[in-house]
Amino acid sequence: MKLLQSLFIITFICGLAGCTDWIYRIDVPQGNFLEEKDVKKLRVGMSKEQVIYVLGRPVVKDSFNHDTWYYVYDMKRGMSKRGEDFQKRLIINFEEDKVSTVEGDFELSEDFNTPLDE
Repeated sequence: MKLLQSLFIITFICGLAGCTDWIYRIDVPQGNFLEEKDVKKLRVGMSKEQVIYVLGRPVVKDSFNHDTWYYVYDMKRGMSKRGEDFQKRLIINFEEDKVSTVEGDFELSEDFNTPLDE
C-alpha cells in the first residue's frame, strides 16, 4: 500500500511539473521604447528640446552631469516561448545644450553628422 501511495504522489508531482506552461505570465516592458526611425532623426547640434520632441523624455538624467541622458528599454519575457529578455540603450551627450555624441544599441543615420539648418 505504501508503494502504491508513493507511486501515485510521484506521478502526480511529475504531472504538475509538466503543466507549468499552462500558466500565463505577462511580458514586463520598462523604460523608453525607441523606434529605429525615430533614432535616425537625431542630428548633431540638436537642442535638448528637439531631442525631447523626437524621442520623448529620458528615463535617466545623470545627477552629476546634466549633459548626459540615458534612454533605456528593458523587456522581461513572461514566457520563454515568446522570445528572450533584452535591453536596449541609447546615451546622448550634450555640449552647450546641443547634441555632441550618441552611442548605444541603435544605428544612427548617415546624416547624423550633418547639423539641421536653423
